[in-house]
Amino acid sequence: MTGMGSQGPVTIHWPDGQISTALPGQDWLVAAAAAGLAIPTGCLGGSCGACEIEVNGEIERACIAQVPPSPAGPLTVAWASDPYW
Repeated sequence: MTGMGSQGPVTIHWPDGQISTALPGQDWLVAAAAAGLAIPTGCLGGSCGACEIEVNGEIERACIAQVPPSPAGPLTVAWASDPYW
């Protein structure tokens, strides 16, 4: 069974060029705040999509997703572009 902290910190490359680390299982909003970034939010329940980010090309809703383990290297985050926001 794996849990938060069972793996070492994950390196995250943020859209502004900043690099930080977070533990797998940490909330994306908390990880971004620790890096001095604010991810826009709306409903905080995953339904509105205001907090969408791309993590290594996969869309995540940051308000309900956690930093995944990344044995293959750093995670790269990009701001998702939603034509409705």
